[in-house]
Amino acid sequence: MTHDAVDAILDQWRDERPDLDDLLPMEVFGRVYRVAAAIGDRTERAYQRLGIGRGEFDVLATLRRSGEPFNLSPKQLSDTLMLTTGGMTGRLDKLEKAGFITRTSDPSDRRSLRAQLTPAGRDLVDEAVTAGLAVQREALGKLDPTDARRLADLLRELARAVDR
Repeated sequence: MTHDAVDAILDQWRDERPDLDDLLPMEVFGRVYRVAAAIGDRTERAYQRLGIGRGEFDVLATLRRSGEPFNLSPKQLSDTLMLTTGGMTGRLDKLEKAGFITRTSDPSDRRSLRAQLTPAGRDLVDEAVTAGLAVQREALGKLDPTDARRLADLLRELARAVDR
């Protein structure tokens, strides 16, 4: 195995703090963070080539995943994306101005609006999800498929343990 940036950090901690006997958490989460940041940046660049950022992608993808008729209330979007309603309003304004969503009145509450994906928004998010997956697929292609599957399973187990 080749030495990486996380190994260099661990070596420094071992030199400076030999009393830290278990650096495995730093090793695991340091690498998880580095991989997530690198792939996140590459995915963001793929979205930017299509004229949107990660925030806009998240809104469009949430609407797309919701199924026909591809509309949700701003509250549903905010809850799903863990955003404040103010942050959501800004994203919706930008997406509406670009023609990727429309706002329609909620049939069950005329005081409320729903964000609806337009055909152009659907085409864009379908292209963006394909571009993002290509970036992620390329990175995972560096691993043996069995190892990639095992990594996904291990990360699911870790996520469940952390979420409890």
